Amino acid sequence: MSEILNWQLVDGKPAMTRVTGLTDMEQVGTWVEGVRPQLNAALREHGAIFLRGLPMATVEDFAQVRDLLISARTPYREKATPRSRLGDDVFSSTDLPASQSIRMHNENSYTLTFPGLLLFGCLTAPAEGGATPVSDCRKVLEALPAQVVEKIRAGGWRLSRSFSEHISTDWQTAFATDDVDEVERYCAENLIGCRWQEDGTLRTGQIRPGIIIHPSTGEEVWFNHMLFWNEWALDEDLREALVDEFGSDGLPFNTGFGDGSPLTNEDLQAIQAAYDAATVRETWQPGDVMLVDNILTSHGRDPFRGDRKIVVAMGDPVELSECRPTVEPSPAFA
Repeated sequence: MSEILNWQLVDGKPAMTRVTGLTDMEQVGTWVEGVRPQLNAALREHGAIFLRGLPMATVEDFAQVRDLLISARTPYREKATPRSRLGDDVFSSTDLPASQSIRMHNENSYTLTFPGLLLFGCLTAPAEGGATPVSDCRKVLEALPAQVVEKIRAGGWRLSRSFSEHISTDWQTAFATDDVDEVERYCAENLIGCRWQEDGTLRTGQIRPGIIIHPSTGEEVWFNHMLFWNEWALDEDLREALVDEFGSDGLPFNTGFGDGSPLTNEDLQAIQAAYDAATVRETWQPGDVMLVDNILTSHGRDPFRGDRKIVVAMGDPVELSECRPTVEPSPAFA
């Protein structure tokens, strides 16, 4: 008879179970096989689950855990933030400066195929801060102002990107090629509008639904990057400097409503408040693993001090078309 997992449900923290008695990765494999139905049920209920006490210490250990919990790998498409490849489809969670927070988002919400599951693992815990907070996107949707929800339901959201080696990811890195024709083919196939600028840089625009339905649970969720990549989410001084230099259309990222209207600072604050109300976090300890349903749950990162090595893997890809989007994806121009 398999072990009955005890889930600790504490306000402000993700659902956690403590694993005891495992000393090597072979035992981890046996344990996962025995409790897999319980893990799946808890993930559907809570959207993210924390496993504490696994004997995981290396990238190779983490990759083994990934292969136990995720059935198929998902590539990182349309790259946006810096990550380090650590081998065997394991990445650093992000290489952005430690002083920066990362706002809530669903991984690759702007692509037509995105990971259904994310796996985070702690190899080195920072001395201070550095949690990976998560928010239940079912609760976020319920808490948003009706006028914001209806605009997204009717028209979706718009993502504009400007690719430049000076202030953002260049297009060669983002699309993993230096072939202009290949970029144009990818954009056409993936419903992304693209325009080449006179200086050789690239601007793209795409409209995506923003509200989708989980293909397994049938629940409606808020699913997008609107908060993370909006100009009002930038530090005020940085925003003013970038807008003065490049204009709103030339920002590395910007988001708005699919009908072309901008997301106001008031809109952004309302979205942030909805995420804040649904956010939980746990302080990382070495060996911790967090499994996240990428549709039910968004994630971010808290600023930190000290060494931090959180690794991530993505898998179980989902097609947007499987999620009954309220708006069909289409190209748009920055």
